[in-house]
Amino acid sequence: MSETTVQSDITVTDKAAEQIKKIMDENNIDSNFGLRIGVKGGGCSGMTYKLGFDGEAKTSDTIIEDKGVKLLVDGKSLFYLMGTELDFSDGLNGKGFIFNNPNASKTCGCGESFGV
Repeated sequence: MSETTVQSDITVTDKAAEQIKKIMDENNIDSNFGLRIGVKGGGCSGMTYKLGFDGEAKTSDTIIEDKGVKLLVDGKSLFYLMGTELDFSDGLNGKGFIFNNPNASKTCGCGESFGV
């Protein structure tokens, strides 16, 4: 099975793309790396989001490119993340990436976990 690059319903805001590129630049992360986004079981609402840079796509990954950012998403996570917008906030309520996920039927107060 080969890698697939697609346009998808997972999007990245301008602010998030700018922050991802800034982090990559500040940490000397090669531009061929992608941002792996996913979900895993846990958290107070049932599932948590995960983010990290990865230099190698797995054969089962879907590769999504938006605003010059390459996202690597495994099949299970893609199911839960379709329609999600990855944003970045540096406001008074804290600094960090935000998943605006329409599939989440419940979320916790911190916004780091969700349930469907």
